[in-house]
Amino acid sequence: MAQAQLFIDLAALQANWRALDAQSAAGVQTGATVKANGYGLGAGHVAHALAHAGARRFFVAVAEEGIAVRSALGPSLPIHVYSGHMEGDARLIADAGLIPMLNSAEQLARHFEALPGHPFGIQLDSGMNRLGMEPAEWDAVAEFALAQSPQLVMSHLACSDDPDHPMNAFQLATFRKMTDGINVPRSLAATGGVLLGPEYHFEITRPGIGLYGGAPFTQAQPVIRLSIPVIQIRDVQAGETVGYGNSFQAPRDMRLATISAGYADGIQRALSNKATLWAGDVPCPLVGRVSMDLLTIDVSAVEGAPDALDLLGPHQGVDIIADQIDTIGYEILTSLGPRYARHYGDVQTR
Repeated sequence: MAQAQLFIDLAALQANWRALDAQSAAGVQTGATVKANGYGLGAGHVAHALAHAGARRFFVAVAEEGIAVRSALGPSLPIHVYSGHMEGDARLIADAGLIPMLNSAEQLARHFEALPGHPFGIQLDSGMNRLGMEPAEWDAVAEFALAQSPQLVMSHLACSDDPDHPMNAFQLATFRKMTDGINVPRSLAATGGVLLGPEYHFEITRPGIGLYGGAPFTQAQPVIRLSIPVIQIRDVQAGETVGYGNSFQAPRDMRLATISAGYADGIQRALSNKATLWAGDVPCPLVGRVSMDLLTIDVSAVEGAPDALDLLGPHQGVDIIADQIDTIGYEILTSLGPRYARHYGDVQTR
């Protein structure tokens, strides 16, 4: 079998949720962000596991993502949609029982016209300048919106992965100025905000990347292992070149494994001649260019002929790979391709 295998440890995912929940202030509800198909791991499986761990509130990016999550959760648990109520969303929102986080006065009007009486939330812009109502817009509609009993009022931190960044305190103060005194649950903290401490937690937190083993939650348990099968092993003589463009020339006699994955599977070309894979505890450098379906790996230090090599696993998480190409673990995780066979570990049922 040439298909690479992606092993997803749902018990580790649950443990990460519990660990972040334990860091929340007393009385704070810890939700879970499962957007981007559960950060690439399968939104239905992820949401089901997190519900068993104790999560009682979920967040997705767009209404279409809510369908798989609703199917996994059943009819009762709230699912919030960060993009709010877009044109054409009314049927999806109603049928799946979603809660749009309304981002503008325009969305507010659209929602009340299309779905009067249907639950909604409000998203405010506290300084990130991405989504949500700015202070002046909120001042203009707040009295009316609050009279309709929103389920949640939220904002999003721009720099929470850097605890000392002054933007964190600025946004906290702005959010408080916009919302202090309202009788509605509030949320400001995703993973980074949870780690900033209780003053950022308000009534609800909504961790994302930390659930899946990524920074800034450095204490997270690893959730995934990506094992790529070896198709062929060959001996290469010193001076021979490897792969497209002759970008690697063997400095010595070497043994190379050609394995079955490439940039079509989300392994970026920028990792050419940079990444390391693992055969058990033995590091094996990637040599030559990443191609569409194949990688060439130096297995000279491996005893025998390995059947597969791990790109992600206990030795190396998404953030290590990300650092090698100046990106973030989110991008590595959500780029994991559809050709991987996904295998799900056991769910703990509390």
